Amino acid sequence: MVLMLKRTYFPEGTQGVLEWNGTIVCYTIELPWLGNQKRISCIPEGEYILRQRFSPKFGWHLHLMNVPGRDLILIHPANDAKKELLGCIAPVTQLTGIGKGSSSRKALKKLESLVCAALDRNEVVKISIHCKKKRL
Repeated sequence: MVLMLKRTYFPEGTQGVLEWNGTIVCYTIELPWLGNQKRISCIPEGEYILRQRFSPKFGWHLHLMNVPGRDLILIHPANDAKKELLGCIAPVTQLTGIGKGSSSRKALKKLESLVCAALDRNEVVKISIHCKKKRL
């Protein structure tokens, strides 16, 4: 299974559309692109394997493996990238502004149900991140 994340970059943040088989699963918010700097930039475009992970802070969430120069890049709930993210990706149900969205926990549950079903079938799940538009 390969999920496609199509990003649009803005100086204040990054927005995306996450699709599977041509169908929108959710939208995403991230920090702006700042050269892959730890904790202040979104991650580079590319293809990453997704795994399920548990932490006391976020409960069950998704972990992107082998991100160059980064570690613990997660997909977890957040509705404001600049206030709640340190390089991770947040799924949202609706985009409400640059780097902002709503109903993140609801979007994560929808995404996790799709990903976890594939993982339960022992499928490799990947996320492929591409640029849709640069608005810098």
